[in-house]
Amino acid sequence: MSLHKIKFLAYYLPQYHAIPENDEWWGKGFTEWTNVKKAKPLFKGHQQPVIPGELGYYDLLKTEGIQQKQANLAKEYGLDGFIYYQYWFGNGKMLLEKPAEKMLKNKSIDMPFCFCWANETWSGVWHGSPNKILMEQKYFGESDYINYFNYLLPFFLDERYIKIDNKPMFHIYKLHDIPDLPLFLETFKKLALKNGFDGMHFIATGGYDSPEVLQNTDIEGVVAIDLFRKLRYAQNVSIFQEDSSFHKWEKIVRYYLGISSEVGIRKKPLMLNYKKGIKKLSIEIPNHKFIPCIIPNWDNSPRSGHKSLILSNATPEVFEKYFQKIVDQLQKDKDNQDFVVIKSWNEWAEGNHLEPDKKYGNGWLQVVKNIKNQIAKS
Repeated sequence: MSLHKIKFLAYYLPQYHAIPENDEWWGKGFTEWTNVKKAKPLFKGHQQPVIPGELGYYDLLKTEGIQQKQANLAKEYGLDGFIYYQYWFGNGKMLLEKPAEKMLKNKSIDMPFCFCWANETWSGVWHGSPNKILMEQKYFGESDYINYFNYLLPFFLDERYIKIDNKPMFHIYKLHDIPDLPLFLETFKKLALKNGFDGMHFIATGGYDSPEVLQNTDIEGVVAIDLFRKLRYAQNVSIFQEDSSFHKWEKIVRYYLGISSEVGIRKKPLMLNYKKGIKKLSIEIPNHKFIPCIIPNWDNSPRSGHKSLILSNATPEVFEKYFQKIVDQLQKDKDNQDFVVIKSWNEWAEGNHLEPDKKYGNGWLQVVKNIKNQIAKS
């Protein structure tokens, strides 16, 4: 694999327009911006709220030309495509599908894209109500999978949709949650062949060392969202070894102090030092299905308050060092994957975004451009 073939894709969150369901659950007019705007600093030096830059507090359905502006900006700084989160809950029920449908109709938005089926039940976990089910993910078998494919087909047929060897790339967020996974995969493959494709290019999310993923010949790759776990190990969050008798008592003390890695327990933000962690982080590509996933920053306190996870010392400079480490590893073996996935283009309430903000301007995007330019020179 030569360096110039590596492509950068970024997750794209469509929750920037009002829908009746969010109006009911969180109040009329709720979008991702609702929590972003009302965020407050939780400690001295905590940078909240984070204010968007040149694109502003856009509405994906109402702000004129916003998707065109996003695409132009992304391409200018070297991004090769968006991975739209797609919410099909079964039996035709979808949420937040309108931005992608709007983009499909507007052929002037010249930006490659694909979908990630975010097949997960929506709950109130990040809002302090983990047991509150908002929208349940359900699986209804072959007929429903056929209906889902038929909904997606106009997107797959679009020339902008990302295809590998004439196979539409389709990410699945929770592969292991699909109760009849072989049936789902086979149904999509058969329908793809019927419609002129050479199959499907399925990508799993997480579980890059899972035998189920590694041994499944239908799964072409797996996005490795494991940075937090690696950072925690790199920074010795616990004082004592896990097999130590003292570790048990440490967990009890942390519980009563509200310090925990578990969302439902912690009463104080879990802090991880991005800069410190990256220095110690061992970057390895464990197998040829592994697709690195990197994040510029993380601070989901706008959603979760004191139950949040926050990366300290996350700057474009630190992000660039981590990005460079990943690219250096990918180029070592020609059989490695040709993609790096960035989380995310616009997940503002989780503090991970490439879009411009008031503090760093286009700094996060400039990192992508710097790495892309370096690859082009190689």
